[in-house]
Amino acid sequence: MSLTSSSPAEAAKQAKTASHVLATLPTSARNDALTAIHAGLAAARDDILAANARDLEGARVAAEHGQLSQSLVSRLDLGKKGKWEDMLKGILDVRELEDPVGKVDLRTLLDDGLELTRVSCPIGVLLIIFEARPEVIANIASLAVKSGNAAILKGGKESTESFIAISKVISAALEKTKVPNNAIQLVTTRDVIPQLLELDQYIDLVVPRGSNELVRSIKSGTKIPVLGHADGLCSVFLEQSAEPKTAADVIVDSKTSYPAACNSLETLLVQESAIETTLPVVAEALIAKEVVLRCDPKTKSALASRLSSELSSKLQDAKDVDYDTEFLSLTLAVKAVSGIDEAISHINTHGSKHTDVILTSSSELAEQFMSSIDAAGVYWNSSTRFADGMRYGFGTEVGISTNMIHSRGPVGLEGLTIYKYKLRGQGHVTAVYGEGDGKKPFKHQKLDP
Repeated sequence: MSLTSSSPAEAAKQAKTASHVLATLPTSARNDALTAIHAGLAAARDDILAANARDLEGARVAAEHGQLSQSLVSRLDLGKKGKWEDMLKGILDVRELEDPVGKVDLRTLLDDGLELTRVSCPIGVLLIIFEARPEVIANIASLAVKSGNAAILKGGKESTESFIAISKVISAALEKTKVPNNAIQLVTTRDVIPQLLELDQYIDLVVPRGSNELVRSIKSGTKIPVLGHADGLCSVFLEQSAEPKTAADVIVDSKTSYPAACNSLETLLVQESAIETTLPVVAEALIAKEVVLRCDPKTKSALASRLSSELSSKLQDAKDVDYDTEFLSLTLAVKAVSGIDEAISHINTHGSKHTDVILTSSSELAEQFMSSIDAAGVYWNSSTRFADGMRYGFGTEVGISTNMIHSRGPVGLEGLTIYKYKLRGQGHVTAVYGEGDGKKPFKHQKLDP
């Protein structure tokens, strides 16, 4: 990894050249690079966390003056909730995964001596633009190296100290390996994102990691394909047959285990027949965790009559905009629906195609919900927080995609590869094939990959 102050075009050109070398390295060479990165970061823990602490101090001051959101400050903290340990573990998990490059998934014998194969290969050069989240550097570097892709990283100014500290360690580690240093670059020049987004001749995929404003601006400002999601507006539908304690456990985990995450719960839809039975149990558990409930009239009225006056006083009236809001905090929008059809309609209209859940004891309704919801992740009786590359067994993730093509959900190694067709012949030419006299038909014989 290099800390580059080169022009955007020069940095991208260097990354493109390095990607051609990286794509040809054997699995062992790429795995050795990950081992070196892990060892370097582990040894530099104190220095990196000290740099992160300086970033955090500045970010907290900025938040006090309304210049940064509290959710962004939370994402910046590298020492919080085992984030450091997860970052290091993610590198080793990626190293142990099967090599995604060079996998054949199609073989066809077109004719004697003429064989077509489809084989996985790296995408090329990735541009990662991110806010806060200093662990992104290690995550992306690991995934890029393992999948044979070069990567250019541009972080936000709020975490500059952390980025530089991590980058220096990774750069020193790569110097000892066969991976070209320019394969992973951290751009330090300010205000270069618009220029980077114009370099479609060098950059093959943009992955934004940050606020919905960041993602939306990037999607509207480039011709390069963008992999990402603008919002994490995740919903749970609480169906009448759901077991109350199970429902409370899943909903509390979805909302409170990390409220600032994009896979945190933001909207709770409750079947009307469950408002007076299951919802009070769920509401008590949420309020105990200091969650603010913004309720529509039906759910607020039902809860007010069943909760203590102290708990009822903490309920708020919901506005229409709340059902289109990614709070990223301990605030949850609650709404009554008549049944599964209305819940599906609401989610497909207001959701962000990230992750949505049904809580029910009916397998038939669960399958209907999961088939009907248009989202990257659809779950039955499971927390939205499972939408994560590490939890899916991907080692770590480059981001979460709500795209309808190429890759969806948590994107790990497989999502960072594409494929090419290889044709092996013996002087074959197209002129001899076709219909009619003297022409030869293709065999098109399917072979085992």
